Amino acid sequence: MGHPLSAAFDSKSGQLILIALLLMVASFYTGTLFGHRSITLVEKMGPSDSGEPHFSNKVALTFRRTPVFLPDTGVNVCPLVYNEYIPCHDLSYISDLLPQLNLSLREELERHCPPLEKRLFCLVPSPKDYKLPIKWPISRDYVWRSNVNHSHLAEVKGGQNWVHEKGQLWWFPGGGTHFKHGAPEYIQRLGNMTTNETGDLVSAGISQVLDVGCGVASFAAYLLPLDIQTMSFAPKDGHENQIQFALERGIGAMISALATKQLPYPSNSFEMVHCSRCRVDWHENDGILLKEIDRLLRPNGYFVYSAPPAYKKVKEFPLIWEKLLNITTAMCWKLIAQQVQTAIWVKEANPSCRLQNADRKQLNICEDEDELKSSWNMPLKNCVKLTSDQANLEKLPPRSERLLQYPSSLARIGINVQMFDSDTLFWQEQIRHYRKLMGVDPSQIRNVMDMNAYLGGFAAALSTSPVWVMNVVPVSLNNTLAAIYERGLVGAFHNWCEPFSTYPRTYDLLHASHLLSHYLDIGEGCLLEDIILEMDRIVRPQGFVIIRDKLSVISRVREMAPKFLWDVKQHVLDNGQRKEELVLICRKKFWAIF
Repeated sequence: MGHPLSAAFDSKSGQLILIALLLMVASFYTGTLFGHRSITLVEKMGPSDSGEPHFSNKVALTFRRTPVFLPDTGVNVCPLVYNEYIPCHDLSYISDLLPQLNLSLREELERHCPPLEKRLFCLVPSPKDYKLPIKWPISRDYVWRSNVNHSHLAEVKGGQNWVHEKGQLWWFPGGGTHFKHGAPEYIQRLGNMTTNETGDLVSAGISQVLDVGCGVASFAAYLLPLDIQTMSFAPKDGHENQIQFALERGIGAMISALATKQLPYPSNSFEMVHCSRCRVDWHENDGILLKEIDRLLRPNGYFVYSAPPAYKKVKEFPLIWEKLLNITTAMCWKLIAQQVQTAIWVKEANPSCRLQNADRKQLNICEDEDELKSSWNMPLKNCVKLTSDQANLEKLPPRSERLLQYPSSLARIGINVQMFDSDTLFWQEQIRHYRKLMGVDPSQIRNVMDMNAYLGGFAAALSTSPVWVMNVVPVSLNNTLAAIYERGLVGAFHNWCEPFSTYPRTYDLLHASHLLSHYLDIGEGCLLEDIILEMDRIVRPQGFVIIRDKLSVISRVREMAPKFLWDVKQHVLDNGQRKEELVLICRKKFWAIF
């Protein structure tokens, strides 16, 4: 008999996977199962279906000029070697910065965005033999090898069942460094450990998890049958392209690192933070990285640590373990379980304990500050907060209820229940319109980003669809990301004057509601052309970009979109206030360099 967690997934999709594998080679040529492989050559671009003019984009390495310039022939295409270009994680640029960075703190793994004149301003091409991604849920287990053509992880982690090569495919058996026999068994064990053998992770009250150093995100993939949402992240390091693998599989993830800055997520957002051999030195620098985890954990949340210091009694591991115990005890965390290769702490809601330990000079208490301030680009703090807000202490209801429940944090920024309910209903209606206007099978959409998520209504309206949504809250707008997490959704802070921390070709759908007009007057680097270029970088070939905004912005985007090799159609929808609003539905062409 199979494991109950895997059965929850495989009972519905097992036959589909077997049939799909038999048809896979044929489908590549016919395009009937995984999408039509209709590649338009850049050098021979014809008129679009929408009758837009012809543009002959040139292949040329091009950097950002001031003022910005779009050639009449269309935006230039970067040479093929730049097919994995990530501007703020570009190793060639970061290598020049190394003498200025603190390598002992792993500062080189953080975001380092080049100045405007060193930023590429050309369309990032797909790699050779790129194919339209395999659809979810098959993509959980199989992706095209040519789409992520890197063998290092399979070579060094194949024995731990991260990923294996299978002809034209990569196969993900569901293993990890500390769960090489599969994530389902490991997840069940964590459920036993957190409930004293009486339940699973759901009964332990877990609905949102932060997976640190996530690898190819198999842990997150096998939490989905439990309706547990996971924000997975890992740096761009020696485990090359791990985040690219995760996103190609259709699992939510982003590039990030714990080094010198706070993570771009709000405080008190996760019931569990997970580290399975995550390559983070938690015991160093007075435990400052653990104090960042303390910031992110909700009261009574769990820190899961699967790593050698938790079970090995050789080399330096006992000393590291002793340091971890001292740091966690000072923060008033309680070690509740230690089995096999895993230790689990709970962050107890015990302000008196923290005050007592602060009096003993064992830790520092953070000064009171505006909790609505985002953690974007903020230095780490070597202190912990006191948990005094009763709302943070209350156990949250199931995620299905939270999606429609008014988040209490919204009251602090002047958004009342009526405004919240109105927004929720509005996006439910708009999703129905979008589906009709896009005219595609829902299975073609898996990875979604809401670039200006506001209250998370767009993502909540998609909660019954087979998608995951990255809810992005611009740092220059109200901090509504805490409310989005209260709803059981996930997301990140970001400044759209800079590129996002993800690989090219990672999203099937980008949604930008009144985002572009917000950046109109900010200046160079935040121009319409800059943000559209970044959209093009991160959306997949044949992926969609939906833009709602004021008339002047819509007109400019419609004019420039063909130069980015987008098809564009204009529609009129209700704006929620009984007024008409222009909406652009753009689709990126599937082109390649030959």
